[in-house]
Amino acid sequence: KLDNVSHQILYLNGFSSLLQYRPLLFAPFFMVFVYSLVANSALILVITKQHTLHAPMYVLIGAISALGIALPVMFVPRMLISFLSNINLISREECLVQMFCIHYCACFQSTILLGMAIDRYVAICLPLRYNDYINVTNSLIFNAVFVIRNTVVIVVMVGLIIPLTFCKSNTMYHCFCEHTSVVSLACGNVSRNYIAGVVAFCIPTTDCIFIVYSYVVIFMAIWKSPSGDSRQKAIDTCSTHIIVICVAYLSAMTAFIGYRVNAVPPDFRVFISLMYLLVPGCFNPVIYGYRTKEIRVHLLKYFTFNKIDLS
Repeated sequence: KLDNVSHQILYLNGFSSLLQYRPLLFAPFFMVFVYSLVANSALILVITKQHTLHAPMYVLIGAISALGIALPVMFVPRMLISFLSNINLISREECLVQMFCIHYCACFQSTILLGMAIDRYVAICLPLRYNDYINVTNSLIFNAVFVIRNTVVIVVMVGLIIPLTFCKSNTMYHCFCEHTSVVSLACGNVSRNYIAGVVAFCIPTTDCIFIVYSYVVIFMAIWKSPSGDSRQKAIDTCSTHIIVICVAYLSAMTAFIGYRVNAVPPDFRVFISLMYLLVPGCFNPVIYGYRTKEIRVHLLKYFTFNKIDLS
């Protein structure tokens, strides 16, 4: 019987409709990949080297930059090889590992943004209690709670796929192992898998609700405060975070809606899924590097100093 046969080799055939033009995708995605690695590495380097940037907010910026490196590394090299060589196969086990890593890192993006929102909320609304709330002990508790939450949800989501039989097909029109695409290959009852996927989607949704609430309260406090340099600095800092949040969540919502609207062409669905993973990592270094004065100053000093040394 077909339902007793489970494919152990899967094929990622994203953009295969482009036929002989598919290899042309190598150059733009390679440039995006290199840019994301270099830009985020530069941001992390400046934050780690400058002791004045070891405050919680900058540590969180460094963490989100680390995600900007980790996410592309997990799937872009294989995708680039596929574009050039047309070798699209991936083993079932490797696919599940890739899926776990991608979804695990993606859900931490919203967790870090939530951490930034909490940090700004305490700094602006409860400035005299900042050191009481934002300290090593509370930071470790916050990290432990959210690491456990994210780990349990993603482990369950991926774990429920392990016993499934892939007998429908072994071909996905995608460039990486995305949960819904993999589950669609399985035979039998997959309702638990789709429920697990919805629960995983609820992580960034829940974080987003708390983030929006935090910034509403923050801006209410800012508008009530007397005008001056501190007020303007608070507005600039929060505006920078809001831009990053909008980039992250607009990318996620575009990808989510694209896979649920039948009129969207398959190639465009694959493209917006890739942009959901790549766009935040490309924009975040620019946003934080340009709009955050403390980081911008040290970036300019660092690269100017290295340029003088080389000359």
